[in-house]
Amino acid sequence: MIRRIAIIGLGTMGPGMAARLARGGLQVVAYDVAPAAIERAGTMLGVAEGVLDSLGITPPASGAGTVRFTDDIADAVSGADLVIENVPENISIKADVYRTIDGLIGPETIVASDTSGIPITKLQAHISHPERMVGMHWSNPPHIIPMIEVIAGEKTAPEIVTVIRDLIRSIGLLPVVVKKDVPGFVENRVLYALLREAVDLVERGVIEPEDLDTCVSWGIGYKIAVIGPMALLDMAGLDIYKSVSSFLNADLSNRDDVAAMVLEKTNASKFGIKSGEGMFSYTPEKIKALQGERARKLVAVRRILEGRD
Repeated sequence: MIRRIAIIGLGTMGPGMAARLARGGLQVVAYDVAPAAIERAGTMLGVAEGVLDSLGITPPASGAGTVRFTDDIADAVSGADLVIENVPENISIKADVYRTIDGLIGPETIVASDTSGIPITKLQAHISHPERMVGMHWSNPPHIIPMIEVIAGEKTAPEIVTVIRDLIRSIGLLPVVVKKDVPGFVENRVLYALLREAVDLVERGVIEPEDLDTCVSWGIGYKIAVIGPMALLDMAGLDIYKSVSSFLNADLSNRDDVAAMVLEKTNASKFGIKSGEGMFSYTPEKIKALQGERARKLVAVRRILEGRD
């Protein structure tokens, strides 16, 4: 049974993951190599806990867990039943983490990667016990969005998938088992297909960025939050889908490179909110307001989807 969890790498996801796991009654030790990341995580943890309160997510009868931060990776993984790797999306960086913890954990310890899309099979090549490695992909913000993808690599033991799936369910979250270890898994494959078409439409001058966001948020996004794509096919009618897709699929973007518009902006260090400019421009005041507004809306939507208004 999993009781103690180590999170390796804090970033933007770590504090929310730690808060949600602790709220589920688990003991969490979170590590980062950067003191500034640990300091920032302490503030973010408090914010995440406040959001969990607003969602009405209470600890189990056995009581809430705890979160402790450390800058010592050996301390973080000592006695851990599960280690969640949450470092940047770079195989070399992740491999370094696996080599570091290999000698610090026992063969029974489960190692999960929160990678957004690197195949788990590729990551398993860098760890001593690949049969105990699994993908555990959270969605951002992890303390609000309850769905978590569980992905087995080629060498993952089936019982490890079951353990992680059951852990996710036990703390009131929604596990989705991805049956094949494909790049991007499922959530990001669907998301990036949408983003590819969205960027292409803006780049070709079909629509302005603001109007595209309105179209998606209040059109398909509004529906898909309630009716998933497969159910939407049945609602619209497979005959209609067959008819429209017979001509529309051929006209959709199928580019396999990165759009010039995105390359131009990234080459100019316009990365989005983190740099103050991307598709839109942001002041520090606007960023703070957006973060609060989006969190409130996500909480409200989740409460409605769960039947709690």
